Amino acid sequence: MKTAALTLNPFSLMMEPELVLQTMERSQQLRGLRRHKLRPLDKPLIPYTQEALAARAAFDAAIDAEDFEARAESYLN
Repeated sequence: MKTAALTLNPFSLMMEPELVLQTMERSQQLRGLRRHKLRPLDKPLIPYTQEALAARAAFDAAIDAEDFEARAESYLN
């Protein structure tokens, strides 16, 4: 009876990792899941066009060219 209450209480499971592993191993729902690896960061979903790459390079160059220290000084003075 006590072990049944422990497996149903998520807070007690957080405190006892071995019970979590045992509960996961006994779970029919977890065993029924399809297993496959998703790697969404491996390649971009939308291929970059030359215009998009040029715009990104121009934005990066503009940021690199800014003098943030001088700008910060103007705000402080």
